[in-house]
This record gives sequence, C-alpha cells and structure tokens, in this order.
Amino acid sequence: MSTKFADRMSDDASRRDLELALGVELNALLSASRALTERSAAAFHPALQPAAFHLARWLYAYGPAKPSTLAEAVAMDRSSTSSLIGRMKDLKLLESTPDPDDKRAVIIALTPAGEAQVRKALDVRGTTFFERTAHWSTDDLHTFTALLHAFNSPQG
Repeated sequence: MSTKFADRMSDDASRRDLELALGVELNALLSASRALTERSAAAFHPALQPAAFHLARWLYAYGPAKPSTLAEAVAMDRSSTSSLIGRMKDLKLLESTPDPDDKRAVIIALTPAGEAQVRKALDVRGTTFFERTAHWSTDDLHTFTALLHAFNSPQG
C-alpha cells in the first residue's frame, strides 16, 4: 500500500472520507482502463477507431452474430456499427455469411486474421494487468477479486 494512500486511510478516517477515497481510486481505475483500452485498440489495428476493437472483442467472446445484435450488444448505433463492419471486412478482419434462418440477413464473424489481432490486443491488456499485480500475494488477489465482484454485483 502506498504511503500517500495509507496516510489517507488512517484508523480514525470517517466513513465519508473512506467513501471519497474509494471514489478517487475508482476514478483512477477507470482512467487507467480507458487508457489501456486505447492502447489495446491500437494494437488490434492502428488504422481503425477504438470502437472497432469493441466489436471484435465481443465477437471473439460470444461468436458470430447479426450486425443488429452486435450493435445492441456494444451499445452502438447501427449505422456506426455497419460502417465499422465494412471497414473491418475491407481489412480482412471480419467476414459475413448469409444467415441460415433468414436469407436476407447476414452473420458477421471474425476471420482467422481478425481472431489473431484480437488475441494480440488482449495480450497488451493482459501484460499490463499482470504487471500491476505480479507482486501481490494470492490472498491479496483473492480479496481484491472478491471485493470487486461484490462491488460489481447488482445487489452491491
């Protein structure tokens, strides 16, 4: 624990002070996450905007989907999604095939090259993440993970 942080967390700190300190740390986490996402997106493909990485990462995690499903899943409007899909297809990162259930629709999937680029980008994220926790004990990792899980659960 850094000295500056420890100083703020003295035993006599009020709950409000602790909540404010938590807010500071969460803001730092979110800022670091945004910066890491930007670096990961650049590693995915430097000619694409970061939103393309969000599409590719979702497809990597969940598999092929209709463009409308993909747009909804990543909270992007359909026209932006369509434009990115077209650009990613031009770069041979995505491919489309007819939807077997609806011949008017298509299914979008990562190509092998697209999957390789997603793995490369995720390696950037993983390396950075693991560097930050490399010196932590397994007990600290367990505690941090459990607390984040509790914080992120809808019940709080």
